Amino acid sequence: MSWLVTGGAGYIGSHVVRELVRAGVDAVVYDDLSSGLEQFVPEGVPFVRGSILDEELLVDSLGRHDVTGVVHVAGYKYAGVSVQRPLHTYEQNVTGTQRLLSAMGRTGVDAVVFSSSAAVYGTPPTELVTEDTPKAPASPYGESKLIGEWLLRDQAVAEGLRHTSLRYFNVVGSGAPDLWDASPHNLFPLVFDALAAGRVPRINGDDYDTPDGTCVRDYVHVADLAVSHVAAARRLDAGEPVEAAYNLGSGGGVSVREIMDAMAEGTGVDFTPEIGPRRPGDPDRIVADGSLAARDLDWQMRHTLLDMVSSAWAAAPRG
Repeated sequence: MSWLVTGGAGYIGSHVVRELVRAGVDAVVYDDLSSGLEQFVPEGVPFVRGSILDEELLVDSLGRHDVTGVVHVAGYKYAGVSVQRPLHTYEQNVTGTQRLLSAMGRTGVDAVVFSSSAAVYGTPPTELVTEDTPKAPASPYGESKLIGEWLLRDQAVAEGLRHTSLRYFNVVGSGAPDLWDASPHNLFPLVFDALAAGRVPRINGDDYDTPDGTCVRDYVHVADLAVSHVAAARRLDAGEPVEAAYNLGSGGGVSVREIMDAMAEGTGVDFTPEIGPRRPGDPDRIVADGSLAARDLDWQMRHTLLDMVSSAWAAAPRG
């Protein structure tokens, strides 16, 4: 009995794999290495290199490794770029999820924890986002994640699939010095690259209706995220009830200026950020209510903002 982690060689997936191993759960990594790194796969954990679109390889992997559940993290995760690459985004995130679910049905695997996203909400009409907040995705990426949730819902009706979707906001930090966020589009790597190159990071607007005038967003530590993935898998394994979806958020949020202050302290690089104009459409504040996940999935903010910055900086490759 084991759990297959699709995208298990990526930033988030690799943390989930290590948390499964730490919890005594057998894990199998399935990844095409398009953005993941094979060095992120722990020694002794089986690794299958393959595309999420390859249904036959998925069927073989599920059967060969006696898989009883899947944590589905694989996908194309760049919301901004998805606007320029909608067909690729839908192929990876919608067709890929469909083929995974088909492979699971063919092999009798009936439990899945789905990596969804706060992008399903778009720009929500409320400052505190709950699971019932209206869904209005603003990118092909967000739309593809919402369709993924619908696929799980409909497969549950058709074949009794047991499932839950975890919607997370801005995932940062590192749970180990040899795991890092390699995305070319995420905030922390972008700031680290700027500081390493001697450039000064920019704040886009400082006249928002927030305590310090800069946007407030929700940032969560990747290691905390991994704990809740494993808790969800264990609930499904035990046949315990789960919600269809959970927000993984802080309930409080931090401002962009607070992030920049933590960046200076956590990296040891003293700088004063430049202030640029607002970006069109940026809301003042978006923060998630994580109380349902706290009730069911051992969700809690175990790390401070400084922890997030310091751990990410320590793990980030130099040069």
